[in-house]
Amino acid sequence: MNDSEYSPEKNPEKTPGESHFFAYLSRMKYIYRWGLMRNTRSENVQEHSLQVAMIAHALAVIGNQEFGEDHDVGRVVSVALYHDASEIITGDLPTPVKYFREDIRDSYKALEAHAERKIVGLLPESIREAFADVIESERIDTDVLRLVKAADSLSAYLKCIEERAAGNQEFRRAEEFLFEKLEEMDDLPAVDYFRRHFVDAFELTLDDLSHD
Repeated sequence: MNDSEYSPEKNPEKTPGESHFFAYLSRMKYIYRWGLMRNTRSENVQEHSLQVAMIAHALAVIGNQEFGEDHDVGRVVSVALYHDASEIITGDLPTPVKYFREDIRDSYKALEAHAERKIVGLLPESIREAFADVIESERIDTDVLRLVKAADSLSAYLKCIEERAAGNQEFRRAEEFLFEKLEEMDDLPAVDYFRRHFVDAFELTLDDLSHD
């Protein structure tokens, strides 16, 4: 098998741009979060998406196993993986700007929806629907979105803890805000479970983590 087998001439059904989806996604590693903050270590959107997917998976499993909930774990993880895909087009707009006024928030939501549709449009038509179901927010049911948003907040909270543990006070107010936000998630007992079992370890050094 060689490269010539994949030439446009031998794939006449392929339209311009429909092979660009994963190349676009790979650009997530060049988009940095917390742009207005001083970071001890920069965090890009690609690594953040992986952590959110891991935490969302944990929340879904914990909810099912510990609290008798009925989450579709695979769907939750898939939605979490792509939850920030639109930022390839929109960039990571700082939260204070995004929510400064209601009209700005609504406009940004519309822009996100447009970006999600544009990204899905980069896929071959035969598989487009399956990806749209986990990327386009308007297609995702409320329970899944709520779990992914909780995982997103937990990921941001862990970032604040790591920065503080590294001696950076820049994230202090953000940590306080996210702590209060997580405290209010009474309808998601898996969030409290995750915090009680896993969060404290993020303040430990490697030596502490390795100690038996």
